[in-house]
Amino acid sequence: MTDFDQSLPQSVLYSTSARIGGVGLDAVAHETLRGIQRELGLAIAYGNRAPDLDATKIVSLQWHPVRLLSNLERKYYYNAKKKVVDRVAVRYLRTSTYDLFHGWAGDALHSLRTTKELGIPSLLEIPTWHKHQGRTIPPQVEEEQAMANDPIPKRWLNRLIVTRQDVLEEYELADLLLVLSQKAEETFLFAGIPKEKLFRTSRGVDIERFHPGAKPSRFRALFVGALIQRKGLHLLLQAWKKLNLPNSELLLVGHPHPEMQPYLQALPESVKLLGFHKKVEELYRECSVFIFPSELEGSAKVTYEAAASGLAQITTKESGDVVVDGLNGLLIPPQDVDSLCSAILKLYHNPELVRAMGDAGRQRVVEQFTWDHFRERIRAAYRAAIALRNS
Repeated sequence: MTDFDQSLPQSVLYSTSARIGGVGLDAVAHETLRGIQRELGLAIAYGNRAPDLDATKIVSLQWHPVRLLSNLERKYYYNAKKKVVDRVAVRYLRTSTYDLFHGWAGDALHSLRTTKELGIPSLLEIPTWHKHQGRTIPPQVEEEQAMANDPIPKRWLNRLIVTRQDVLEEYELADLLLVLSQKAEETFLFAGIPKEKLFRTSRGVDIERFHPGAKPSRFRALFVGALIQRKGLHLLLQAWKKLNLPNSELLLVGHPHPEMQPYLQALPESVKLLGFHKKVEELYRECSVFIFPSELEGSAKVTYEAAASGLAQITTKESGDVVVDGLNGLLIPPQDVDSLCSAILKLYHNPELVRAMGDAGRQRVVEQFTWDHFRERIRAAYRAAIALRNS
């Protein structure tokens, strides 16, 4: 056995405006770096909360002056972080030797320009869909024109924002784009991105933390995520009220956004609004089914968690590829209350189907969607990026 894999890069520069360690994209960054510790030259991140990684290989922006902008409106501060991470990455690309760059969409415009100039293979991770979301959009939309015409002080702030045009250029510059689902891939193909430039991958889940538990005596449905319309919560509440199922509960876990307030008034007793929950894995184990009728996701982590917890699911193709219709859940069209009602009724009246789908979901996760599987896919993507550049 050789000391290293010649098909893999030997010194990766990884760059993200997320933190390393935590939940969501912070967890993705952590698990990625765990998988490439041998190949990692340097990681640049907004912060580091991963004591199991070599801190000498991580540049954290914990004390960077950009943090002084944290009182700005969220969109300005978050975009400022992205631009700072990008500029720091450029500095290291020009002063050290790397043979692959791994960045994130919105964080990497100048880094990708530099890798193109230096001849370094590059990989860009896309957390959701193509910026145009499968639509035809003109070169400049009304909102962008309005920003260009803002008065001077506002126009200066607008310069902090990563524009749509910036992201489109990133897509063009990167050698390989990591996309998280069939639906996400379709939006890139629609926009004219060649299929050979797309690498389909999936996230992972901790199957020790998320595991099945004893099923409740009543039909208990669970929704986990930001309480916003894009995730279809208003439709779920409409369907739940319409069905008015006996001996049932709907648990809502997440932070309610202002747009949802009209829908959260006068809820029936069967709906429990739980807010943020530190032990969400325990709630999964206490429920019968998971319902997530989202309109747009890259690959929703909650679908991985629900499957690992042995829950049958009702979701959409737009939420990712974890659920196979009829195997471990039911897929419905987004924004379709009637289909959602029919799916809920089907599982409500068929507890044996619920159990079978839950078992199949757990098996599917164990066989395909652990963090070990995720890390293997990242390494495969690195090989593909290098091969594509050398072809």
